[in-house]
Amino acid sequence: MTVSALGAKYLPSAAMGEMVDLRSSPSVPSGTHLYYGPDAVTRWHSHNMHEVEYTFEGTVEIESASGHHLLPPHQAAWIPAGLVHRTTLQRVRSVSAFFDPEMIDVADDGHVRILAVAPVLREMFKYAGRWSIDRSCSDAASEAFFQALAHLTADALDHEMPLLLPVSDDPTVQAVMDYTRDHLAEVTMAGAASAIGISERTLRRRFDLAADMSWSRYLRAARVLRAMGMLIDPHRSVLDVSHQVGFDSISAFNRAFKELVGENPSTYRRRSSQYPIDGLVVDPNQ
Repeated sequence: MTVSALGAKYLPSAAMGEMVDLRSSPSVPSGTHLYYGPDAVTRWHSHNMHEVEYTFEGTVEIESASGHHLLPPHQAAWIPAGLVHRTTLQRVRSVSAFFDPEMIDVADDGHVRILAVAPVLREMFKYAGRWSIDRSCSDAASEAFFQALAHLTADALDHEMPLLLPVSDDPTVQAVMDYTRDHLAEVTMAGAASAIGISERTLRRRFDLAADMSWSRYLRAARVLRAMGMLIDPHRSVLDVSHQVGFDSISAFNRAFKELVGENPSTYRRRSSQYPIDGLVVDPNQ
């Protein structure tokens, strides 16, 4: 899985992100957008509505000033209105639900969050595809449906999953982060420090301060997140994936994976392929 670099001098700001409104009519308070397209990396942008993206297949990476998030299959990403972000999509089939900000009142709406999706929400995301965000008008049925979905989404925000890597406005630390992600299989602290032109002692001190975690912990999390994307490929064995992201042994991989994700790699792979896309209801006008 290719991870796009987010250099410190390119951390997004409100000024650099284009505001995107997918609606054809401003009277439509909610709706969905389906994505079954090719692999892509979006430009930096924001929406004037809250977005909740649910993936049926593939992996999505979401970069913002608050972190670098991974959205695995059958989970959802909360992207609040006005947040500048960039999205990387790989072999993705997803549905994004958009809500007028007045429909979901959240106290802290400045961060992307990865949400655990309960079965009822999973079925609602499938059904929500019948109401496109660019439809010409709203109706009582769609408004009642999306209001219920909004309430359940607000409840899900209390169950955030820690599937993110920090970013930093310290250009040296961000350069170390970028180098680390680009060389996961073989990177060492000494190698990262040498590549950036600093000492290991300086790397350790500045990284701990800027990222609020050690470099070794960052490396372990980056390897697990990369592995989550690779495990959706049925032609790759768990052992091959563990080696490709840099783990020396399958036992070390299993421990690190379970610590971050809450389940071992084999269970995650099995669960990620458990829920077929069958049953998705699509607006015939899309």
